[in-house]
Amino acid sequence: MKPSYVFTAAALCLAIAGFVIDSAHARQGMSDEQRMERARRLKAAENPLEASDSVWMEALTYMEVRDRIAAGATTAIIATGGVEENGPFIATGKHNVILQAICPALARELGNALCAPIVKFVPEGSLNPASEIMFSPGTFSVRDDTYVALLDDIATSLKLHGFKDVVLIGDSGGNQRGMRAVEELLNERWAGSGVRAHFIEEFYTPGWEDTEKYTDEVLGVRETKSDGHHDDIWVTAMMMVTDPESVRYRERLKADLASINGVDISDLEKTVELGRKMVEFRAQRAAEAIRRSIASR
Repeated sequence: MKPSYVFTAAALCLAIAGFVIDSAHARQGMSDEQRMERARRLKAAENPLEASDSVWMEALTYMEVRDRIAAGATTAIIATGGVEENGPFIATGKHNVILQAICPALARELGNALCAPIVKFVPEGSLNPASEIMFSPGTFSVRDDTYVALLDDIATSLKLHGFKDVVLIGDSGGNQRGMRAVEELLNERWAGSGVRAHFIEEFYTPGWEDTEKYTDEVLGVRETKSDGHHDDIWVTAMMMVTDPESVRYRERLKADLASINGVDISDLEKTVELGRKMVEFRAQRAAEAIRRSIASR
């Protein structure tokens, strides 16, 4: 790169940074009336681009989210995962990886929903004194009140944006109690507003058990033993839909360890297809439960 070009690029970066800082300072100096006028202007601006078809809010522009809501996508899904020890083959973000596959399938099954960013930090165990699982490197936990406050603020943000039904689902057992508490708290606070929170307990219980039965009785895949890990064929296959490397697929092939609890996973295409069928099953069952909850209000 030529020195003059380096100088020009550096100058451009400084100019952009200065503009951003000046813009931030300008906003800080606005009156409440000016802030509201700016918000109205942004909300009314026309999208100059072809819209993305993603269902993840964090992958959309504010205009795309705004326009989806206006077009009827008034259901928001808050999916809670976790980061924990899962044995020698499975990434610690197991639940988040699974939800990356399930939430889009669920949103599209509902037809009028968008996915909020996955909540990755959840209660996994006590911190002081530390519970047994918290001695596993790579495991993160938050206190119950932290978790509840986080979900409360996320759901409240969604209400402000115009969502009418805020759905809470969790892929881990430790997430359930806090979501129930948030549902009760929000529905009491939101009474009469036309907005409602829905904790979908069925996503986890009996969601996981039903998926196991479906895999055995309908898909004909059954575990024949236990390898003794915090892992199973349902976890592995659904994670592989999102990313086969999250279960160390290549490394396991090389080490002749491409199986879990007696089920062979060496055929990548076959295992991903198995996981996709599990994902679709869980999404369909969850969608049914969500529709029931929305209809009940």
